[in-house]
Amino acid sequence: MGEIRKMTLAELIGNIRCEAITGDINMDREIRTGYTSDLLSDAIANIEEDSVWITMQRHINILGVAKLKDVVAIVIPRSLQVEQSVIDKAREEGIAILRGPQTAFEISALIYNALR
Repeated sequence: MGEIRKMTLAELIGNIRCEAITGDINMDREIRTGYTSDLLSDAIANIEEDSVWITMQRHINILGVAKLKDVVAIVIPRSLQVEQSVIDKAREEGIAILRGPQTAFEISALIYNALR
């Protein structure tokens, strides 16, 4: 399966060509893996340490999951819009939110390949 390497969130952003809509939060944190799910209970049960979470969910509850699981960042696919109130709360809580034009499948593949 190949050796897993770590990279910082800043490095990942460059590799997958996405934007950090919450600014420079967690840029120095290391990422080891990712998890893709739109079901909050599934994410809670399965997100590992040092992960980014790819989801099209954009409501305030994603921040609770991210905080609980201490994810490095939430990644929103297809350049979907996130309400300003969610962005503001994420900044307040120290949770990075990224957004990219790719589909969740494509983002997952890019992250997987970047970490291999």
